[in-house]
Amino acid sequence: MRLRVRNTGDVVDEYRFEPVGPLAPWTTVEPATLRLYPGTTGAVELRFAPPRSPDATAGPNPYAVRITPTEHPEAVTVPEGNLTITPFTEVRAELVPPTVKGRFRGRPQLAVDNIGNTPLTASIGGSDNGDQLSYDIHPGSVQIEPGRAAFVKATLKPRRIVWFGAKEQRPFTLSVLRSGVDPLPVEGTYVQRGFLPRWLATFFGVLTALAVTFVMLWIAYKPGVSTGATEKVAAGATLTPSASPSLSPPPPTAAATTPAAEPDSGDDGEDGGGGGDGGGPAATVTEKAPEDTAATAVRRLAEGDPGGRHVCYRAFVTGQGWQKPVCDGTMAGTVGSDAPIKALNIAVAGTGGSAANAFLHKDDSTDGKGQWSPSWTAVVADGEDNYVGSEEADDPYMLGFAVNVGTGQVCQTSRVHSFDWGEQGCAQQRPEFIFGGALENDRYLEAVKLTV
Repeated sequence: MRLRVRNTGDVVDEYRFEPVGPLAPWTTVEPATLRLYPGTTGAVELRFAPPRSPDATAGPNPYAVRITPTEHPEAVTVPEGNLTITPFTEVRAELVPPTVKGRFRGRPQLAVDNIGNTPLTASIGGSDNGDQLSYDIHPGSVQIEPGRAAFVKATLKPRRIVWFGAKEQRPFTLSVLRSGVDPLPVEGTYVQRGFLPRWLATFFGVLTALAVTFVMLWIAYKPGVSTGATEKVAAGATLTPSASPSLSPPPPTAAATTPAAEPDSGDDGEDGGGGGDGGGPAATVTEKAPEDTAATAVRRLAEGDPGGRHVCYRAFVTGQGWQKPVCDGTMAGTVGSDAPIKALNIAVAGTGGSAANAFLHKDDSTDGKGQWSPSWTAVVADGEDNYVGSEEADDPYMLGFAVNVGTGQVCQTSRVHSFDWGEQGCAQQRPEFIFGGALENDRYLEAVKLTV
């Protein structure tokens, strides 16, 4: 569009033009300055280039240009107008993960991204060749604002259980359905495992055949056995039945020993034997060893290096539980196993204690981000365990974490699912802290390394 300017003053003046407001990054003025004599008029062109992205909201968008005279900078003028941006729709969808495995069900998630500039309303449907799967989709429909994403949980159940044999692949499709446009299909694979392996079915078949054969042979050729012997017992003899062997497990190993018997100090006699106690040694049951935590590991390091700085930590990995603690830059967690970290156990030595917080997956996220735990942990002293996250099955997994120390600095390197290791980041003593992991709700923390 064209903007006309008139110099109503009595001196030659130069005018500077500067776009302002939300559309300023997409607006250019040509020329940027204009020199006018008194009573003359000039014109400049405003060019708008809104990007094809959710930032360019559909509908009327106000714009403005600040005009500043060089000779009279206090006489600023700001003409305004409206630019109408036409709507466009663009949707992307992705299965996370694209391949799921299970015997009785699979649980993929469908991530739907609205990268258009208008709100998106869509429903989700599932299908496959041969109607081999049933679909439980929650929620069945979504409303997504521009630039946002929604996650839809799907539960796939096979209509036929594979009792024996190798695993079977069942391709399926989850579709994003919108009114007036073609569906957006996203293809995935459900790998159904057999309930029992093939070799076990063969083993039972052979065992059954052998058992039937043995019974048939026994019935057909059962030998007749008889005896003409009679029992004869010598006079005055007593038959003692033999003791039957015990079927109970052996008792715990005895920790005590029996002292050697003292020699008999009595007079020699015809019947000079002495009797001892009939009691045997007492058995000691060993207690279960205590759990090896980050605190026990860091205390061992501190004993060998008094005055040194150390950090030990371990991860609670989905499907695996607590790992063994590691220290001073060694990896905790897993890489490439699709197993999120649900909790971290951290302990420090020589740093004035630690505090931490967990950044967690949020099921009902509307902005594509996770959420922090309600509060930080209290400052835990050196040599003591600090826990963030939760190992409960129904609690969310971790997207990231934050940690600080009382003296010196703490550093972290983390790995997020589908990404390589990030660069090392460090923070000085509290109140500073260092964050590791991701904020996006469709990622999760896989592994971490800590140093102090």
